Amino acid sequence: MTYLETIPTFGSGGDEPYANALRGNAPVTLVGQESHGALLTRTTMDVSRWNAEADDADLSLLRAATGPLLDIGCGPGRMVRAARDIGLEVLGIDVSATAIEIAREAGLEVVQGSIFDTVPREGEWQTALLVDGNVGIGGNVSALLERCTQLLTPTGDLVVELHADTSRDIRFSATLLDTRGGESESFPWAEIGLDAIVELGALHGLELRQSWLSAERAFCRLSAR
Repeated sequence: MTYLETIPTFGSGGDEPYANALRGNAPVTLVGQESHGALLTRTTMDVSRWNAEADDADLSLLRAATGPLLDIGCGPGRMVRAARDIGLEVLGIDVSATAIEIAREAGLEVVQGSIFDTVPREGEWQTALLVDGNVGIGGNVSALLERCTQLLTPTGDLVVELHADTSRDIRFSATLLDTRGGESESFPWAEIGLDAIVELGALHGLELRQSWLSAERAFCRLSAR
């Protein structure tokens, strides 16, 4: 049994707000709660940006990237398209059937599945992306980083979008809400900033090579030693 096999995934179940928002190009709100129910975090996510072309901040992730590139949690595929358009060999992976359908309708190379299941070309990816909060997948950043090191080449790079608060390091139970009042099942999620991911990455043989801000978004590049 894989790590995420029985764990609900981002925005799924219930009223399927993530799938509805992707098709409707509408915003969603991620609500995170502590175990006793107190509100921990509330973040509105602009789904229209995920469906749009990559912007300058997105493209900054690809300036030092080399292929083959794996976009983890690729959604409808804007980063897959951007990487392809600059000539990189790229594959996107996502658990959402709706996201994968949209990406395939656009002619993008993507597969549906969990990053914790079998992934094509394991150990051969030179670059992997965790963008749009996907470092929170599964609610366990340590487990996710360990899995990424298994997917990368011995000299590969992991490019991560981080929380703007460099000291942020929280795990929580979350639900996704759409503008119509639809709510997903609860799923585990996490948020992490630069300081914490550098410390955690070192435990998995990942070393900080670069960190930068673009359009008020925070990123870093971790390299396998």
